[in-house]
Amino acid sequence: MATRAVVENTDIMAPWAAMFDASERRVRSAGQAWILPLRQAAMDRFAALGFPTTRDEDWRFTNIAPIARTGFRPADQITLDLPALAPHIATGLARLVLVNGRFAPALSALDGLPNGVRVGGLAQAIAADRALIESHLGRYAATERHAFTALNTALIEDGALIHMPRGTVLEQPIHVLHVAVPGSEPQAVHPRVLVLAGEESQASVVEEYVSLADGVGLTNAVTELVIGSGSVMEHYAIERENMDSFHIGTVRSQQGRSSSLTFHTVLLGGALVRRNIHPVLGGEGGECLINGLFMGKGRQHMDNYMYVEHASPHCNSRQVYKGILDQQAHGVFHGRILVHKDAQKTDAKQTNMNLLLSEGAQIDTKPQLEIYADDVKCTHGATIGQIDEDAIFYLRARGIPEASAKALLLYAFAGEMLDRMKAEPIRRRLEAQVRRWMPQGGSLEGMR
Repeated sequence: MATRAVVENTDIMAPWAAMFDASERRVRSAGQAWILPLRQAAMDRFAALGFPTTRDEDWRFTNIAPIARTGFRPADQITLDLPALAPHIATGLARLVLVNGRFAPALSALDGLPNGVRVGGLAQAIAADRALIESHLGRYAATERHAFTALNTALIEDGALIHMPRGTVLEQPIHVLHVAVPGSEPQAVHPRVLVLAGEESQASVVEEYVSLADGVGLTNAVTELVIGSGSVMEHYAIERENMDSFHIGTVRSQQGRSSSLTFHTVLLGGALVRRNIHPVLGGEGGECLINGLFMGKGRQHMDNYMYVEHASPHCNSRQVYKGILDQQAHGVFHGRILVHKDAQKTDAKQTNMNLLLSEGAQIDTKPQLEIYADDVKCTHGATIGQIDEDAIFYLRARGIPEASAKALLLYAFAGEMLDRMKAEPIRRRLEAQVRRWMPQGGSLEGMR
């Protein structure tokens, strides 16, 4: 039995090892040789860890065997024209486009940013600005425990860099558009995003993941956010790839003193999706809000994993997640709060609320507290239910058709999460997408 397991593991790892070797040759030729030790260490760690299984506590509700058993190859380098992206472009926002994980300057629109703000491809920055990149890249997202993060780090070639100096104020969000163009065979992309926000800065970064066609693909994305003292940052992750795709996304943030960071996550697409959010409140007086909405139908699987680390005193965190699941969809909420010994006066809360619209829909929810300080306020709670029949009766009694009544109640449930989003162009687009998703979506047209 042990011999068979070794053989199977070797078979699973072989395509990734070949992908790594080919990638290494490209990195050398691109003048990025200094990054090779980081990549090699990560590849060694990935080989040691292997893919997670349901025997791992953090993955026990999500079986990623379909990913491990699929023979992915590197994604094609694709050239697109701007009209192909028209449905996905947010008008008026600075735009950085990654096509199959690679920076596409011809599709990006980066004019009008404040002086000193640097936004562009990560590959160029790795080659041209070693001092800046080396001091941050791979310093936060953990490869020791997380196989997919290790795999992403091992295969770093390109992605996005956003660097804001001290005192920067961005009036509009920066829109990072991740575009997947599936091929005839399963393809994998591993985009890396590095956001460096200097002290006393204010900005919003929107990462949106879309597909331009049907087809099997894997997006294994990692974002590292470094938030300086006194800064205010909003980070959006919007996942709406095609229904054949796999998506593993990880965001790791490091916050300075008296900083504020808000995460907004919306999951709408994908066959199997896992979003990991790991903020570390590393400076006294920091604040963090994790606001999320996931909506699944068919046989979609959506896993939301939060690991909030309170490492300094007088910090506040809030997790508020809502799920709506229909047909045979399966949702997961795993919210973990870790309060370190020195993080006195911590105030942390997590809430997960879910609506199941069919008998076949399923949710696994696991709020978790791990506290080593003795002067804290920490609470958690979760609810699972269906649409309130009394509320439907109330609306129907006032002349509203049943389908419209259900749609209104569902939209009100989801809309609370969208209302927290300050980036109006993004919020309006998401409102329309949420309305279209709903079983009675047509009944909502013109109501808002």
